[in-house]
Amino acid sequence: MVRRRQASSSRRRPARHGRHGREDRSPVVRPPLLPLETREERFDFSVSTAAEFLRSAWPELRDVRFEVALMPPASDAEGIPRWSALPDQKAIVLYRLPIERLAHLHREDDLHRRMMIEGAVFRAAAEYLDRDPWDLGPERFRYF
Repeated sequence: MVRRRQASSSRRRPARHGRHGREDRSPVVRPPLLPLETREERFDFSVSTAAEFLRSAWPELRDVRFEVALMPPASDAEGIPRWSALPDQKAIVLYRLPIERLAHLHREDDLHRRMMIEGAVFRAAAEYLDRDPWDLGPERFRYF
């Protein structure tokens, strides 16, 4: 027995439905927007806030430029550097891709990524000042 489809108007979808059977989007529900901030912007923000903290706590760092570069110019015998401390130029350069990609976080969330970036800023500043990183902000990480 062969069934035939009936072309009755009662079984048709309403005209407002698209070809996939879903309603069109209303003006209230628009397509998703791009993220308001990118990984690069979050990285720059984390570096700048940690740098401002260090500048306010250590007078030796007030005139030091904290710069962000994509990659180091070359790798060395120890591997890929994550930062360069340049005391003669009064600059600290942090390399975003090695810091982000070579980190092995036990939890992938915004808090741990930010702590990893701030830790790199503290270690770079400690290398610049020839001090231990824990000496730079002993109260900052007290509750972690």
